[in-house]
Amino acid sequence: MATAATFLRERTDWPGVMTVVTAGVVAAMQVGKGLIAGPMLQSDLGLDLSALGWITSVFAVVGVIGGMAAGAFVAAAGDRRLLAIGMALLALASFAGAASPAFALLLLSRIVEGFGFLLVVVAGPAILMRLVTTDRRDLVFALWSCFMPAGMAIAMLTGPVFADWQAIWWSNGLLTLASLALVFLAVSPSPATPGGDTTFRSDAAETLTSRGPMLLFVLFSLYSLMSFTLSSFLPILLIERLHVSLGTVGLLSAVITLVNVIGNLAAGHLLTRGFARGRLVASAALLTGVFGLWIFLSQSGGHLVLWLCILFSAIGGLIPATLISSVPILSPRPALAPMAMGLLMQGSNLGQLIGPVAVGTAIELYGWTSGAAFIGGSALLCIVLAPTLERALRTKMQRR
Repeated sequence: MATAATFLRERTDWPGVMTVVTAGVVAAMQVGKGLIAGPMLQSDLGLDLSALGWITSVFAVVGVIGGMAAGAFVAAAGDRRLLAIGMALLALASFAGAASPAFALLLLSRIVEGFGFLLVVVAGPAILMRLVTTDRRDLVFALWSCFMPAGMAIAMLTGPVFADWQAIWWSNGLLTLASLALVFLAVSPSPATPGGDTTFRSDAAETLTSRGPMLLFVLFSLYSLMSFTLSSFLPILLIERLHVSLGTVGLLSAVITLVNVIGNLAAGHLLTRGFARGRLVASAALLTGVFGLWIFLSQSGGHLVLWLCILFSAIGGLIPATLISSVPILSPRPALAPMAMGLLMQGSNLGQLIGPVAVGTAIELYGWTSGAAFIGGSALLCIVLAPTLERALRTKMQRR
């Protein structure tokens, strides 16, 4: 397996950085389009709620299965090439989905989109690592961590503009192609690297037996579980507490998703000023835990719940940006950073996959207050593990 070369840059390649972040945002829009097009798909193809759930959750299934393998491909095939393959898969599958006359073909196209999305989110950070100077790394990775909330929010805000779901799919395919062209124009290819004598099995074993990557995997799974405990049922919660229309709920949900970007960028700012990563994770987990418990346990209504949801999302954004920017530090070797990033993405998708199902079942059986157990338990575990994260980071930094 090829070994990634490491070198120090004198200047950050900002056009390249923004192009990669834009590609991530466009990729995330392909996840969000499945959510906003739900009512259109339901009426056009006669889908029930279970089938609609698969339109979105299939991305998480692909992510849970293939995260580390995608990371291994980054080292073997080159980061820009793999990003381009991912964008091409997203575009082609979006076009194929738009032309699908039945659910089975549409779901197949979504599986292909899921693979494309996975390649983009694993290859993107690998490119950023070689485009950025060391002193700008935390800021750039905080910027990268905005791709998911920004893409989801854009998809939810622009979706209602289109007359039918096919138009959403066609336009997203064209947008992805445009982003792919920008990647070729603005992002330099990865330098040729000498082949190594390691294998996927040995690299995976080294990554999985290293404390740092496994710690990031667990923490990101917990954050994802907290986040999706609220976001999966946010529209229903807002309708019950605020008594607003479905259209208004869509707008409010997009705003709540988008404010997560504030936390992402704030994390980058705090990290560049030397704020301890473990303390940042613990503080954010404490506050989001308190807000989440308040939302699910109290009977507060009206605008108070809305503001609590906004604060939950904004402060929660501190956690993913901190964890993603820690991957290059905690990877066993620089060449294994993409695989460690793939493992982290598996954690993200694991929480995304099991969260809605587990929480939905609990709410169905025990009522809304049961959602508090998932958020409170996850927040508590994050707080407990945060000092371990800090010690792991300190140990790695001392070895350099």
